[in-house]
Amino acid sequence: MKKLLIFLVLYFIPVMSFAIEDVQKVTLQQAIDITVENNIDLKASYLEQDMAKNDVKIANRLQNPDFNAFYFLGAAGRTEPNQLGFSELIEIGKRGARKNLAKANLDLIIKNIDYRKFSIEMDVREAYVNLVAAKSVLDTMEQQQELQEELLEIAKRHVKSGAVPEIDAIQATIALNQMITQVNTAKANVKSALFEFNKIINSKEKVFYDSADKVLYENNNFEELMTPPPTTKFPDFDTIAERALENRFDIKIAKQEIEVAKKNLTVVMRKRVPDLELVGGYAYQTMTQTDDRRYNSGAYVGGNIVNLPVFYNYTPEIKNAKLQMEQAELKYESVKNKAIKDLNAAYYKLLISAANLNDYETKILTSSEELIDVSVKDYETGKSDLTSLIVMKQSYKSIIVGYTMAIAEYYNSWTNFLREVNSDEFELL
Repeated sequence: MKKLLIFLVLYFIPVMSFAIEDVQKVTLQQAIDITVENNIDLKASYLEQDMAKNDVKIANRLQNPDFNAFYFLGAAGRTEPNQLGFSELIEIGKRGARKNLAKANLDLIIKNIDYRKFSIEMDVREAYVNLVAAKSVLDTMEQQQELQEELLEIAKRHVKSGAVPEIDAIQATIALNQMITQVNTAKANVKSALFEFNKIINSKEKVFYDSADKVLYENNNFEELMTPPPTTKFPDFDTIAERALENRFDIKIAKQEIEVAKKNLTVVMRKRVPDLELVGGYAYQTMTQTDDRRYNSGAYVGGNIVNLPVFYNYTPEIKNAKLQMEQAELKYESVKNKAIKDLNAAYYKLLISAANLNDYETKILTSSEELIDVSVKDYETGKSDLTSLIVMKQSYKSIIVGYTMAIAEYYNSWTNFLREVNSDEFELL
């Protein structure tokens, strides 16, 4: 009794936890829009952009003035004037260079955020397709379970009529129980894909999102999942590569990192330029400090050249800044080289997945459906035994699951292709 109570508590706690959330079914486009608007990581990235904007203002700042007071003591205090004034440090050639560096860093952060946003959109596409693929496999398994249940009923009728031995019913029962375990595993996979989908969306809203699409092999899925049909004639690789390399975020980011390194080198080299300090204020002598017993007052001005690069001329910092620029240039070349390789791999994987899917639809699937129908009828009429039918049915199930995986592979290959061309609206001209 105690074990039963514990089981019931553990069973109903997840159900109760989901009951407090609003389950909302969304299309792929809706899922992308919701993620862009509510994703916590993206919101944090936008704060990073705001901080970078503030850094531009910080870099453009003027130095605050200093207040100075001079009072002479002792014998000097009886003759020398007292002074009250201000001093201001004027940076020579540093403020503009600092501001340009901050602006370059801001542009780099914006490009990184755009790349992050694009990557998250692609993650949503992939998670959505994987969720619908898991549902498709479950749908296939449930259909196979229904077929196995019908098969068991046929076997029982044949056993009852004496047409087949009792072992046929036992064999059909075992096959059905195996199918039930596979259905349960498929249900668990759907739950896992559902949680992964919501993890990618990553919203603070008390909403649990689910896919509006149930299976991948519906006729209108390609348009809804924003994917060209596998019969599409794709352009040659050189045409795609030429357009893709102009739009890749990682190449733009690497190029901007070179710009940041250049601006940083300018900032470091400007440290060698001395600064100017201006001094001015009010000076006065009281009646006890003057020979004629009169109160004298006036102004004073002065200037200093500060931070002369005599003992230290910032050579190590300049060398490091030049090395950083060289490093950024090498990274840029590396990113371009890797981009070609990654794009090539994604392109040919897309072609292969499209070809495999077309083969399934035109050659494998239709023949398999006809074969399983004939096998069931042959068993019903006594023309074949149960073992042959079960083997045929398992083969058909593998083909259907393989077909579902081929569809999912094609969708994911298209998503991966979009990742490499760095565009969610890449037109196949």
